[in-house]
Amino acid sequence: MTGTLLSLGHGYTARALARRLEPRGWRVIGSVRDAAQMPELEAAGVEPMQWPLDFDKALDGVSHVLTSIRPDKDGDPVLRAGRDALSAAGQDLAWVGYLSTTGVYGDMDGGWVDEDTPLDPGGVRGKMRVLAEAEWHDVEGLPLHVFRLAGIYGPGRGPFAKLRKGTARRIIKKNQVFSRAHVNDIAQVLEASMNAPNPGRTYNVCDDSPAPPQDILTYAAELLGMESPPEVSFEEAEMTPMARSFYSDSKRVRNDRIKDELGVVLEYPNYRDALKAMLEQERLTES
Repeated sequence: MTGTLLSLGHGYTARALARRLEPRGWRVIGSVRDAAQMPELEAAGVEPMQWPLDFDKALDGVSHVLTSIRPDKDGDPVLRAGRDALSAAGQDLAWVGYLSTTGVYGDMDGGWVDEDTPLDPGGVRGKMRVLAEAEWHDVEGLPLHVFRLAGIYGPGRGPFAKLRKGTARRIIKKNQVFSRAHVNDIAQVLEASMNAPNPGRTYNVCDDSPAPPQDILTYAAELLGMESPPEVSFEEAEMTPMARSFYSDSKRVRNDRIKDELGVVLEYPNYRDALKAMLEQERLTES
């Protein structure tokens, strides 16, 4: 299957999806705020558009829409700008994807969640996401699919740089555990959904192996042949408010639905496989 994808907020995850689609003959249009990024998109085969958009023109000929743009205190910026145009185009769209976050579930003290778990975010960002999901569901006529992403990592977003610089720390908080998703696996989930639309459906996107954050750093240091970075208690750690907020939720996220309904076989089912592959890719790039 091929089509035309309009990617709103064409960032790290959307670019991974574009790399899968373009060799299959897809046309990909990507919006960015910074015009300086447009030549980079063109070089990658993506047709750039600068945000904000004229949605009536931007949606012309589009079959699929993906939005990666975060909500703000006033709601979802995409819907503020283009709700009517999106609703009017709904009958011509085969698929719409909204990238949300597993932060909507809130803190489960290390317990498991699935897509049917009640949403109970404790932080402001999680609450904004819940409202944004609801806003998107309220747009009439859209073939909407919601993807709740765990912590995203992949090439250029791994622990190796901090370890080499000596700035990595193992922050210890009792019962803290995160789920993660490699960007390539997120991209394949999105593509699988695009190939088998099921409007109204929500999918958790993560790997099979939730783990405490310090375990990832310990293993990454082992791969580099380095000693593990020092331990620092969460209470004593110097962190930005944003970084500290990530530690407010502890949960394990189930991913059965992407496997059972979309037939996804994860390329990186655990952080060990992912980190080994990322380091090998780094070394190949440098050689």
